Amino acid sequence: MTNVSAPTAPGDFVHPALFYQGGAEYLAGVGGFVRAALAADEPVLVAVPGPRLDALRESLGLGSAEVTWTDMTQLGRNPGRILAALQDFADRHDGRPARIVGEPIWPGRSQAEVLEATRHEALINTAFAGRRATILCPYDVLGLPAAVVSDARRTHPTVIAEGKDLLSPEYADASVVCADCDDPLPEPDAAVPRFAYASGELGEVRAYTESWARGTALSTARRGDLVLAVSEAAANSVAHGGGSGSLRLWSTAGGGVVAEIRDGGNLADPLQGRRRPSLASVDGGRGLWMIHQLCDLVEIRASDSGLTLRMHMACS
Repeated sequence: MTNVSAPTAPGDFVHPALFYQGGAEYLAGVGGFVRAALAADEPVLVAVPGPRLDALRESLGLGSAEVTWTDMTQLGRNPGRILAALQDFADRHDGRPARIVGEPIWPGRSQAEVLEATRHEALINTAFAGRRATILCPYDVLGLPAAVVSDARRTHPTVIAEGKDLLSPEYADASVVCADCDDPLPEPDAAVPRFAYASGELGEVRAYTESWARGTALSTARRGDLVLAVSEAAANSVAHGGGSGSLRLWSTAGGGVVAEIRDGGNLADPLQGRRRPSLASVDGGRGLWMIHQLCDLVEIRASDSGLTLRMHMACS
């Protein structure tokens, strides 16, 4: 297995996609990456789906003292949460080159989740530009749709396949990939009433959401999370979206819920909400970051008429 290239100078960032076929290739590729990092005395984070995580730990015989292990099905349930976690890990080891394994797309992901995870992969290149780090992203080429593998070639400057580490000629700018991820949001199956609000009416938004949520399958704790997420989104509408907005709420077939906020705002920074805001920040971003932490999926679409924010929450 070809060794993954590592940063060679300050400011280098390496972001390869590892195309693997089967468990043996996975353990060889990812395991070799981890061993090389440990041999170089570099901090390592491994964030992959649980079954892969267990197989790696057993194969490598390593514990939490050597490697930081994270189940990506929990961390990355909402792909919008992943980037902040990767940056937090790198920040904790500031001054040292960080090595990270991140597998944000696995078989069984919904199309909406795949789109947001693809957006995440593209934005990694922007967020880590100028940092001395390597983020290896495994892709199961046998279990994933061909379109997902094709997009991986667009979001990673290099790809590793069949033992070869090569430049990806399909690699594209993050702005192009993110624009391609902006598929139209599907309408709910049935008509859903729209609750309009303006400045001074955030209490009414909260009360409306609390009342509606009581009739859903959400637990008491998750109902509280929903109310908080909607409150933060509505507050953003008032502060940054033209002073008003509208809310729609509906349940999904699986017992989850969707909350949609529309207003006249925009999202100038595609990384907003995906990285932890500084406590000293004066330009906002805290509300959207909190929404990403609370929700299981966040979808944002911008148009000439304004911004649409959809927040998904599973019943468990």
